[in-house]
Amino acid sequence: MHFIPEKLDDYVVAHSENEPELLQQLTRDTFRKILQPRMSSGPYQGRVLSMISKLINPKYILEIGTFTGYSTLCLAEGLQPSGTLDTIDTNEELFDFQREFFDKSEYGSQINQHLGNALEIIPQLNKTFDLVFIDADKDNYVNYFNLIIDRMNPGGIILSDNVLWSGKVIEVLNPKDKMTKAVLEYNTLLKEDKRVETVVLPIRDGLTISRKL
Repeated sequence: MHFIPEKLDDYVVAHSENEPELLQQLTRDTFRKILQPRMSSGPYQGRVLSMISKLINPKYILEIGTFTGYSTLCLAEGLQPSGTLDTIDTNEELFDFQREFFDKSEYGSQINQHLGNALEIIPQLNKTFDLVFIDADKDNYVNYFNLIIDRMNPGGIILSDNVLWSGKVIEVLNPKDKMTKAVLEYNTLLKEDKRVETVVLPIRDGLTISRKL
C-alpha cells in the first residue's frame, strides 16, 4: 500500500539503493514458483532492512518468519564477520528453496535455518540478540516480544513488520477480525512497555523499530 502518492513513492524507490542481483533472482523465482509471493519483503523494504542492519552491525540476528529468505539475506548484509543469523519458519516446503539462495550468497555459512514453532525454538538458542525481525503469524507477535525481550542485548533493535495491517488499524474493529485485534494489541504493547522505545515507519505495510533500553 502507498502512504504517499504513487509517483512520489516511485521517486523514493528510484533514488534509493538498487536491489542486488541475487535478490532480483530470488524475487523472480519467488513469483514463478511460490504461492503468495507478495509476502516477500520486496526490494525497497529490503534495502531499508539492509541499511538498518548495517548501521547496527549486529553479531547475532534472529528472524521470526523466513518465507523465501529475502529479508534474511537483506539482514545478513550487516552481520559481523563472526556473526550468525538464526531464522525460523514453519513451512517445510520452503526449506530447500531458502537454502539454495542462502548458499549462493556470501553469508550462507552464517545463516542457521530452524524449522518449527518459534515459541519452542527460541528458548533453545543460547544467544542474546542485537537485532530481531518479527514477520510471522500476527496473533503471536505479543508472545514473540515477551519471549525475546529478555534475550536482547541493551540497545538491541526489534523490527516488526505489517504493523499497519493494510490500514485496518484505524478502522472500526470487526469483533471477528482476530488478526487486526492482535496487531492493535501488539502496537499498544510497544508503545506502553517501558523496556523499549518505539517509532512506527509508514513503509509499505508498516515497520516498527523498537530499541531495548
